[in-house]
Amino acid sequence: MTRTRVLAALVMAPAAIAAILLLPTPWLAAVAALVLLAALWEWLKLAGVEDTLPRTVLVGLNLLLMVLLVWASRTDGEFSPVLFQLATLAGAGGWVLALLWLWRSGFSAGDQAWKRVFKLAAGTMAVIPAWCALCLVHSSSFAGLAADAADAAGDANGHRWLLTALALVWAADSGAYFAGRRFGRHKLAPVISPNKTVQGALGGVVAGVLVALAFGWFAGATTAQLPALALVAAITVAASIVGDLVESLLKRQAGVKDSGDLIPGHGGVLDRVDSVLAALPVFAIGKEIFGF
Repeated sequence: MTRTRVLAALVMAPAAIAAILLLPTPWLAAVAALVLLAALWEWLKLAGVEDTLPRTVLVGLNLLLMVLLVWASRTDGEFSPVLFQLATLAGAGGWVLALLWLWRSGFSAGDQAWKRVFKLAAGTMAVIPAWCALCLVHSSSFAGLAADAADAAGDANGHRWLLTALALVWAADSGAYFAGRRFGRHKLAPVISPNKTVQGALGGVVAGVLVALAFGWFAGATTAQLPALALVAAITVAASIVGDLVESLLKRQAGVKDSGDLIPGHGGVLDRVDSVLAALPVFAIGKEIFGF
């Protein structure tokens, strides 16, 4: 299993990095939509929507929402980031409220209709804002979509900033794993995910911040911006942990180990992007506030 996991990672990581750095934002947005909607497909199953037809309809409605966001943001040949920014803010707020869900996790257990509706709504609130945040970061709040060549110069930095956001989450996952194995003593959320420890979470924060600083320099951050970047990175890692725990809660309440089996050795798509769903809106907001 470990060998399969490593081989799958060796294929996925270069492909993801190449897509982020080489694809223009509209194309990357389309690819990201497919990935995130695949994750939503698995989320809906964990939420209790077993039948293919209703899941297809719900995923289709979320795709329609993405299309409508793009359509409504286009004015006179330009793109306005306002709707995407509002969705990103709503998503970040949703992840703050998710802390209450984790604190009182038992209220969503069971097959009652309202609990299923809650989980379905949570899926949309996880996927749509993450996609909006990805588009904003990659395009430098749509500046990279400008027809003017001078304005489009910010596009390359947007690509690099998105890579920074994802790299810090990947590093945090790895840092948490190794720190938890070596130093883990105190359980972080024993009822939801018994293997996660406080020490592992701290190791993830350290790894995420260090990688963010290195990649941030690559993306164009100045020395004066590094403290703000470190702060945003730390908060982003904290958000990624919340995203991971929410998916762990969904799987525990559904009685499954993985969200799916699409990726050899890694489980489902949602298993790979759960942390990213929560991290992207937070990083996008921090980037906008501090202007790096």
